Amino acid sequence: MAIKEVLHTDLAPAAVGPYSQAIAANGFVFTSGQVPIDPKAGKIVATTIEEQTEQVMKNLQCVLAQGGVGFDRVVKTTCFLKDVAKDFAAFNAIYAEAMGDNKPARSCVGVAELPKGVLVEVEVIAVLD
Repeated sequence: MAIKEVLHTDLAPAAVGPYSQAIAANGFVFTSGQVPIDPKAGKIVATTIEEQTEQVMKNLQCVLAQGGVGFDRVVKTTCFLKDVAKDFAAFNAIYAEAMGDNKPARSCVGVAELPKGVLVEVEVIAVLD
C-alpha cells in the first residue's frame, strides 16, 4: 500500500477548502493549485497578471520546499488563466523565469472563473528522487 505525507507550510497560503497544500506519495510531490494569496497578508494583494503570477510561483516554491524539492524537480504543470488571449505572454515570461532551465510538461487552460476572482492558478507535480 502506498504511503502518503501531507505537506503544509505557513510560508504559503493555507488551504481555503477541504484539501492539502500538497501530498508527497510514491516518489512524487503533488501540489494543489496555488492562487496569488499573499500568505503574510492572508489575502490577494497583487492585481496584475505579472504580480499574481510572481506570487503564485513564490507560493509553489514554498510548498515544494516543504517536500524537499524545487522547480528543477517539476515534471508536469497545469496552469489556469482567466484571459489566455490577454495574459499568456506575460504569464509565460514569469513562469519561464521561475522554472529556469527546467521545462516540464505543461498544460495551459483558459477558464471562465478562478477562486476569489484571481487571474491565474498553477499546480505542479515534482519528482522526489
